[in-house]
Amino acid sequence: MRRHGVRTLRRLGTRTATALITTALAVGAAPPPAGASADQAVGAAPPPAGASADQAGVAPSSLVDPLIGSANGGNTYPGATLPFGMIAWSPTSTTGDQTNTAAANGYSYDATRMRGLSLTHVNGAGCHPGAAGDVPVMPFVGDVATSPSADTKDQVYASDFSHADERATPGRYTVGLASGAAADLAVGERSGVADFTFPADKPANLLFRVSNSLNGSENAHVDIDAAHRTVSGWVHTGAFCGRRANGGENNRKSYYKLYFSASFDRAFSEVGTWKDATLSPGSTTASGGEGYATGADRAGRGSGGWVGFDTSSDNDVRMRIGISYVSRAGAEANLRDEIPPRASVGQVARAGARAWDRELDAVRVQGGTPERRTAFYTALYHSFMQPNLISDADGRYVGMDRAVHRLSRGQRAQYGNFSGWDQYRAHVQLLALLKPTVAGDFAQSLYNFARQNGGVWDRWVHVSGATHVMTGDPSAATLATFYAMGVRNFDHEGAFDSLVRQATVPHPDGLSDAGCPGQCEGQRPNLEQYLASHYAAQDACHCWGGAAETLEDAVADSALAEWARLLGREEEAEAFADRAGWWRNVFNPDATPGGGYVQARDLDGSWVTPFDPATGTGFAQGTSATYTWMVPQDVRGLAAAMGGRETAAARLDGFFHKPDGSWSLRGGDPLRYDPTNEPGIHAPWLYNALGQPWKTQATVAQIVDTVYGTGPSGLPGNDDLGTMSAWYVFACLGLYPRTPGSADLLLGAPVFERAVLDRPHGTGITITAPAAGAAHRYVESVRLNGRAHDASWAGPPLTLRGGTLAFGLVDRPDTRWATDPSGLPE
Repeated sequence: MRRHGVRTLRRLGTRTATALITTALAVGAAPPPAGASADQAVGAAPPPAGASADQAGVAPSSLVDPLIGSANGGNTYPGATLPFGMIAWSPTSTTGDQTNTAAANGYSYDATRMRGLSLTHVNGAGCHPGAAGDVPVMPFVGDVATSPSADTKDQVYASDFSHADERATPGRYTVGLASGAAADLAVGERSGVADFTFPADKPANLLFRVSNSLNGSENAHVDIDAAHRTVSGWVHTGAFCGRRANGGENNRKSYYKLYFSASFDRAFSEVGTWKDATLSPGSTTASGGEGYATGADRAGRGSGGWVGFDTSSDNDVRMRIGISYVSRAGAEANLRDEIPPRASVGQVARAGARAWDRELDAVRVQGGTPERRTAFYTALYHSFMQPNLISDADGRYVGMDRAVHRLSRGQRAQYGNFSGWDQYRAHVQLLALLKPTVAGDFAQSLYNFARQNGGVWDRWVHVSGATHVMTGDPSAATLATFYAMGVRNFDHEGAFDSLVRQATVPHPDGLSDAGCPGQCEGQRPNLEQYLASHYAAQDACHCWGGAAETLEDAVADSALAEWARLLGREEEAEAFADRAGWWRNVFNPDATPGGGYVQARDLDGSWVTPFDPATGTGFAQGTSATYTWMVPQDVRGLAAAMGGRETAAARLDGFFHKPDGSWSLRGGDPLRYDPTNEPGIHAPWLYNALGQPWKTQATVAQIVDTVYGTGPSGLPGNDDLGTMSAWYVFACLGLYPRTPGSADLLLGAPVFERAVLDRPHGTGITITAPAAGAAHRYVESVRLNGRAHDASWAGPPLTLRGGTLAFGLVDRPDTRWATDPSGLPE
């Protein structure tokens, strides 16, 4: 029985799984990179010039470049993973410090030296090191003569590589190392298979660096069973954002164990282990963690093991590996369930490519340049990399209380990795729109965690651990959005009641400063004060910043109000709708001679001074100039507070342009738009509500054309678990969510001539724009389900029931379409 939506190699029996793999062999193959095994063929052939993903014979996975975002701070990883999968097998690169990595999530395109291929990763998180990177497995050419943990500068047990010898495709990663070794990896959802090749005339070893997770580890263990040709073990780790100066010390703790079990197709010629600086040839077991410090405080600590092979007559070593957050037995069962004993890397890779094709086929586009299609499908790929499975094939998982649980009734998967502050602004809407069943399981997962955590919904969940990272109450915004957009496969009544309780009943953690400012323990900090003052006081909020907290909570409360209305709970709807307007209490109309801004204030009601719009005081990873626009639930009210729509639109012009009129869209200016972080990413779409939608069209087009692109630097900054990629997907479709807790979609100008959103139960959406292209980026007309539509937004019927949007695009601004004040979005 499939508990998860992606069909991989689930073993209904070895014969059935083998049949699936055999079917996958029908997919075409491309030649392997230098140094790869002969089994390297993966996926479909590259698309012909001008092809679109819905033309016969073109697989959407073939349009994906996993290396996009692997430079320029995008923090993506190129390794092998499946949609929403548990395993993510990707390099850990190094710049000469074993206690650090070249980028937040272990891989930087600009660093061409690696110390292992790690089994888990998180896409695009910003903390450096970000999270996971568990159990690096390193093919090493040479004798293991010293402890790899003692190689603190990665001079011996690491290897250079060239991008010419590297290939990444959805579900597969291959690299040839300067040492002469090579690795070819493919994965199921919780398992993987690898071919490691070595020079025939040199010692060949595989290192299992069990303690060397990106952030370190509390403890780790390895067992080698030469008789059964297996290596197994675990790492006890966590510590997401534990190195941050702004509260990270509070997060230097462990909250998950990852278990692994690897089996080989051949005998070991030698074995050994190490702990710290001590090497133990012939030993088969070792334990020891590294701690969560950095540099000299951690260097030289850790444990692991190695196995060697005689490659004089056969230089290829095949390894199958399963992982689990529950137990070693769970890892072994997951491997048996997904990958048959004799499955090859190529067979597993083909099945993985087909799994990606099924998911990516949720959107089929025509038109656009090849580069645009690559950027688009890669963004969709990155959007579908999370949430991530943490439940085993048998439905068991470890909850936030560290106990083993089973899936709730009707739930198909338990998911982890929720960067709420990032994801609630675009990613969760895309998930609800395109993958509502996954969204429902995700919602149930978060509710399960809350029930296991004393009713507290943590705002940033890593695996199943509460990290408290960022600010606000993004769970409320997320689940309300899911429900508004038609997601129903979760306990929505129970979840709603729980979130209302969190928003109305003070919790002791709300008075704690532990972890502050960046990882404050209170999820509704100092709620009693907030409910009394109607704003979060800067000097008493126990939060990252009082002004930001007020705006975040106002958005969350607006979403809860809309959810309550849909549930028919009018009293709660009215109460939360009132609270949604409390953003006004941190808007100072006299903040500057040029106009009002959001500004922090103290408990006595006074404004925090000195103040200028570039200040970060009272805010979280942003400035007043950015946060002032963060009122998506009440743009009409914000415009009125600024002096009217015309005044607000003129101010918004200045947010996107320098004084000389040129664009300012790449960040770095505290007074202007920053595409690399979340508080302002909705701002280009605000013109729709201000009655000037042609400026939304121009601004979004400029961002799409100049800030995003292809190649390793193709993302503007941290992908933040698919958030920035989801923004790009929406922008290319000419759609964007109006506000959390709503099913309304704002309209822009599509970049493709046609896009079909294939959604369940006949609710698909077809978008046509025959003139789409760089020369036609302005909307002249829209027809919704065949009728003229003179509004720059579409309501819930389109989202919930599907339909057609037909855009007429022109080469210059149309200042008449969708400007009637009576038809503007709120």
